[in-house]
Amino acid sequence: MLELAILGFLFEEALHGYELRKRVGALTGHVRPIADGTLYPLLKRMEAAGLLRRRLEPGAAAAPRQMLTLTSAGRASLLDRLRSPEELFISDENRWFTLLAFLRYLDDPSAQAAVLHRRLHFLTQPASFFWDGDRPLRAGDFDDPFRRGLFTVATATSRTELRWLRETLATLEA
Repeated sequence: MLELAILGFLFEEALHGYELRKRVGALTGHVRPIADGTLYPLLKRMEAAGLLRRRLEPGAAAAPRQMLTLTSAGRASLLDRLRSPEELFISDENRWFTLLAFLRYLDDPSAQAAVLHRRLHFLTQPASFFWDGDRPLRAGDFDDPFRRGLFTVATATSRTELRWLRETLATLEA
């Protein structure tokens, strides 16, 4: 998820590490705050893999800054990940949101639609947070207001996303 976010933000423009960390944190940090000890080693690994490069630029009021840019391999990697995301990026809501933030960079509406169809298929499969044997439990099965709340919020969220997916697919496939 973190690597996809880095590739996506650097696809948009060159950034220095601090600005990249802020943007990634705004997108994914509500789930997992991004520590320097996580970000900078990952950037080094991505640089070693040829996905990004650093260049020194003068700072506005301080020391020079390391600017990060994507290489052509980094751009290709982002587009490949968007075109064929791992299943966890379809089924995990936080990863899905990260993928969705950059899906516009696929310039092929049919490729975008294929990803949305995978999410639609996932969301239309029977699911529940709690089960009684083989029977999924629903909000009305609980006296507990907190579990009812969990189901109420999740159901509203799913309905809204399903509506958006169907509307967006109709537009992409028109």
